[in-house]
Amino acid sequence: MRTNLTKKDLVNVVYMQLGFSKQISENLIEDFLSTIVDNIKQQKKLKLSKFGTFSIRQKKSRIGRNPKTQESKIISSRDVVLFKPSKEFKNFVNSKDNG
Repeated sequence: MRTNLTKKDLVNVVYMQLGFSKQISENLIEDFLSTIVDNIKQQKKLKLSKFGTFSIRQKKSRIGRNPKTQESKIISSRDVVLFKPSKEFKNFVNSKDNG
């Protein structure tokens, strides 16, 4: 079973289902994804109705340990992206007849 979905796969789906050329389909997917990324960067939060909410959270710096060498090292603080699925999305995933 295949677990990765690439941009090329999305382009092919748009190409096959909507009938746009591959170049237009690729531009459409690129614009859609860049709009999502830009919005998350600027607003720190993005809600897609009936899908879920993406948000950015600041993680504090902490001490980590290399399990092989037991060497301690400081892991710097950074922003991480969180995803919280909507109720509709959760219900779809948990339904018995979802396909």
